[in-house]
Amino acid sequence: MQEDDQQRLFDGWLQSHQGLFFKVVRAYAFTPEDQEDLFQEIATQVWRSAAHFRGEASATTWIYRVALNTAIAWTRKESKHRHGKQPVEGVDVAILQASPVADPRIEWLYGQIRQLNEIDRSLTLLLLDGYTYQEMAAMLGITENYVGVKINRIKTHLTSKAKEEVRDGV
Repeated sequence: MQEDDQQRLFDGWLQSHQGLFFKVVRAYAFTPEDQEDLFQEIATQVWRSAAHFRGEASATTWIYRVALNTAIAWTRKESKHRHGKQPVEGVDVAILQASPVADPRIEWLYGQIRQLNEIDRSLTLLLLDGYTYQEMAAMLGITENYVGVKINRIKTHLTSKAKEEVRDGV
């Protein structure tokens, strides 16, 4: 693939799948600075990988897989280097401006998703986007049966947390 073709493909993907990028970023990075870093990392990986897209899966599925794998790898790398980092104050972060969330229920859900482990976070995002168990299994490299087990556990966990907060008056 020529670099011009790769750039056109990437630009189209970035424009039409920007929400997917932001969703993955919000689930895996928690500070504005980290969100900006992860967004750039995902965008870079999608651009680099565009030449390898064969069309065997939909572009959305393929981009999701690249984004989730990048986010998981980034999370692991960042946790090793987290000590000694100081947040930069006064930085305008494009990701926060592009994805404002006014609904406290959505903020609560993202807060709960952030507390899940990497695979559970990925499964939750994919479930919320309406992917089938088969598609999720293919994207994450796990069995369809394992997807079902994990999703049932996630649903039970989130339901329990919601009931707990209602009971506690939060």
